[in-house]
Amino acid sequence: MRTPYYLLKESLLRRNLALIKDVSDRSGAEIILAFKAFALWKTFPIFREYIQHTTASSADEARLAMEEFGSPAHTYSPAYTEYDFPTILRCSSHITFNSLSQYRRFRTRGESVSFGLRVNPEYSEIETELYNPCAPGSRFGVLAEDLPSPEEFPCDIEGFHIHCHCESSAETFARTLVHIIDKFSPWFSRLKWINFGGGHLMTRKDYNVELLIQTLRDFHARWPHLHMILEPGSAFAWQTGPLVASVVDIVENHGIRTAILDVSFTCHMPDCLEMPYHPVVRGAQLIDESTPTPGTSLSSFPYRLGGNSCLSGDFMGTWLFPHPLAVGDEIIFEDMIHYTTVKTTTFNGVHHPSIVLERLDGTREILREYTYEDYKNRMD
Repeated sequence: MRTPYYLLKESLLRRNLALIKDVSDRSGAEIILAFKAFALWKTFPIFREYIQHTTASSADEARLAMEEFGSPAHTYSPAYTEYDFPTILRCSSHITFNSLSQYRRFRTRGESVSFGLRVNPEYSEIETELYNPCAPGSRFGVLAEDLPSPEEFPCDIEGFHIHCHCESSAETFARTLVHIIDKFSPWFSRLKWINFGGGHLMTRKDYNVELLIQTLRDFHARWPHLHMILEPGSAFAWQTGPLVASVVDIVENHGIRTAILDVSFTCHMPDCLEMPYHPVVRGAQLIDESTPTPGTSLSSFPYRLGGNSCLSGDFMGTWLFPHPLAVGDEIIFEDMIHYTTVKTTTFNGVHHPSIVLERLDGTREILREYTYEDYKNRMD
């Protein structure tokens, strides 16, 4: 098979789905799929055997939920536009507003959806600031101090959405929940549902599933009228398959050997540079270039892995291979299905800008306008 390609293994996907369904059944929480992490819609028939709903971040993702998953989306976006909101309204069962101003602007548009408000507990244990939605000055969610009092709270806001995790543990969720309750429980009696967002990595091997279930049960025992929702992204496709590449050349400069691949970090694995983090490479050992690993010889077979784009920084680290690399050798990047498949296509379903040509007389001509079909076809 010609490289590069993502290899999604159905057996591993079903393993994750079965665990997630078990957590849902035993805890009483509904667990839904976040398209921002996984949106390969040809696999949705498998997902529908285990879950009923999905979460969207844009009009295109909401359409994908309705038209391909077969049920309306739970939709949240930092900001809705006049152009997109009618589509979102048509394709959603739940719509969460990021601000009170957005709520006031769009609340009169829908009668058949359940409106929610994203709130910010100002507490998160995410260490990478790029991924921390609760950092000071964050654009996400309303602070408790800025909410109307429980007595004056709008009666048509039926839920709170709280997202402050990223591949986090059950212990982190339990600690975070203390802050959520402390800040927002006065409003709980006015609500019908609470969405604890994503980042609950329950399919990771060392995840304390029993603690998650008990934490959710304890919460439900205190507020039995609240429908609990979790919308993990990574957990569904965690460790379900690799990105397979090939070596196309070996170059050397000042003693640094680089294996140039037919994939690109900036084009195909942008989260590696963005986070940043080093992916696991099958059969190779990531080494610290300044501190040799005991028992290894750096004069043996160390290689930097480089992409095939023209960006100078399209490379990562140094890996020690058990044999010299040669053109045609496969390089397998483990666990590259969640987020990577989305970020290399259309993250969040956000439209690419149109391309417009302004003529000499000042008139403008649209050369290319991107549509839902472009998004759907790229997630094909």
